Amino acid sequence: MLQQLEQPRVIEQALPSNPPLSLPQFRLWGWLLSFGPGLMVMLADTDAGSMITAAQSGAQWGYALVFPQLALIPVLYVVQEMTIRLGIVTGKGHGALISQHFGRGWALFSVMTLFVACFGAIVTEYVGLAGVGQLFGLPPWLTVSFAAFLLIGIVLTGSYKRVERIGLAVGLFELLLIPAALLSHPDWGQVAEGASNIPLLHGDFLFLLAANVGAVIMPWMIFYQQGAVLDKCLCKTQLKAAKIDTALGAVITQLVMVAVVVAVAVGAGQLNKAGQSLNSMQDIAHTVEPVLGHSGMLLLFGMGMAGAAFLAALVVSLAASWGMGEALRIKHSLNLPVRKAKTFYGLYILSHVVGAALVLSGIGLVNLAVDIEVMNAILLPLVLGFLLILERVALPERYRMKGTYKYFAWVLCAVVILFGVYTGVNALISLF
Repeated sequence: MLQQLEQPRVIEQALPSNPPLSLPQFRLWGWLLSFGPGLMVMLADTDAGSMITAAQSGAQWGYALVFPQLALIPVLYVVQEMTIRLGIVTGKGHGALISQHFGRGWALFSVMTLFVACFGAIVTEYVGLAGVGQLFGLPPWLTVSFAAFLLIGIVLTGSYKRVERIGLAVGLFELLLIPAALLSHPDWGQVAEGASNIPLLHGDFLFLLAANVGAVIMPWMIFYQQGAVLDKCLCKTQLKAAKIDTALGAVITQLVMVAVVVAVAVGAGQLNKAGQSLNSMQDIAHTVEPVLGHSGMLLLFGMGMAGAAFLAALVVSLAASWGMGEALRIKHSLNLPVRKAKTFYGLYILSHVVGAALVLSGIGLVNLAVDIEVMNAILLPLVLGFLLILERVALPERYRMKGTYKYFAWVLCAVVILFGVYTGVNALISLF
């Protein structure tokens, strides 16, 4: 009897050594656990193709594209914010929602456009990795083969959480590009003047502007983040934290893009190469080398580019695999073992094998990257059109956009859609 009476006292004495979380601490921990998909997709957004496009912008037009990069932050957030609401509230991926509300034919068509964008992006990521490897004296076959092996191994041997942790750890190397821009010591007065002088009537400038829009709003981002919030099992109570995660990522990715524009513009100015085109990764590296030094170029620019390309290759291939899985109605989750989702993992592996093989066969770098970003701009009307309609028909009333924010989002998306149509028409005219 005495032992029974004394037992609660022992438990009470043990409690202070392992106190439960208070309500604010519990909420903070829940928020932190919600972070990841937004940062992943945004860091991947600043991929090798995007950085190459930003470098071309800085070399050819100086600081004129700084303001457009910053102006794309709210566009980027609005698009991806709709994506996470659709994923968390409906519990379905983007391809599955298109199939449910528009039919399987439209879902397959949408996924085919996704495949085209993803395939082009994967090629540019491996080209970027090969170029960085050459800066360090490594042959392309070694760099590309090793990267493909790692990217396949990460997904086959882990869960979604492990993939996310590794992806974020590698992707954070992109932040090295921000101190690279500061160490280039730009004249901030000239930066402000150049950013306010935008030659919108110049055809070549509009082409690069279209490429930069395509480099920021990419079709695979929607499929990836909607699939990621599902694999991470985020719930409606974590929706606000997921929005903060996305907003933080949107700001970071565009600051990295601005940093590349600024650093290359300063380097091109010192080399008297302003207005000239950059035709290889080595051209870009040699442009920033005078302002960063050889070691700074390798550490800041090289490692930043490598981190961006590696993370983007991971995210893009997963987006394609998730999208195909949804459209084909097969099992598609990183939380499933390979034996239970063979087609899903097979598509992932195939994308890397084919992408790596094409790069090793010899493909141009800069022109390919810029053309792919323009292609993304052309696909924007289709991608954003589906997204806006699904936001209205797939979500319950309480989770739809309302008031000023709704009209703000519509206007932003309409401007981007019109820009995509304009780019597509000009591209077709140039072909004939």
